[in-house]
Amino acid sequence: MKYFDEMCRAMEMLGRDPRTLFMGQAVACAGTAMTNTLKNVPREKLLELPVAEEMQMGMATGMALAGQVPVAIFPRWNFLLLAVNQVVGHLDKLPAMSEGGYRPKVIIRTGIGSERPLHPQHQHVGDFTDAFRLMCKTIEVIRLDEPQDIFPAYQKALTREDGRSTLIVEYGDYYNEK
Repeated sequence: MKYFDEMCRAMEMLGRDPRTLFMGQAVACAGTAMTNTLKNVPREKLLELPVAEEMQMGMATGMALAGQVPVAIFPRWNFLLLAVNQVVGHLDKLPAMSEGGYRPKVIIRTGIGSERPLHPQHQHVGDFTDAFRLMCKTIEVIRLDEPQDIFPAYQKALTREDGRSTLIVEYGDYYNEK
């Protein structure tokens, strides 16, 4: 099994669930390597958004509160940093602020930017997995180190019944290397 193929298989599985909607930049339009993993997801489930990361994460939280399972895609960690207020201050804290009354389930997909064959410079290759694990009390953060980790992680994120959101981190370099 290949890393890229497993990413595609996981996205197809998510796409079959009637509650999911994929949202972000380069989701319905070409633009990143992640775009290619969505090729077999129904077009009506792809919501292309402008570059407004905090708005995107706020929309995802609202959709989750309404019963949907949004898949919020941020192609690189460095972009997700622009939504920290919504992730850490809102989505992660809603269960505590509502005394368990609100437990939205969002699947957040991000990546550690690819450095090979071309290094995109340091503002695109950050890995903030450990920092987010420290900041988030209710969001589970999973880093996908091996191809066999991919499908089970997304399946768990979709089917979990514990009221937790999941932030899943992939490696851009592994698309062609593993």
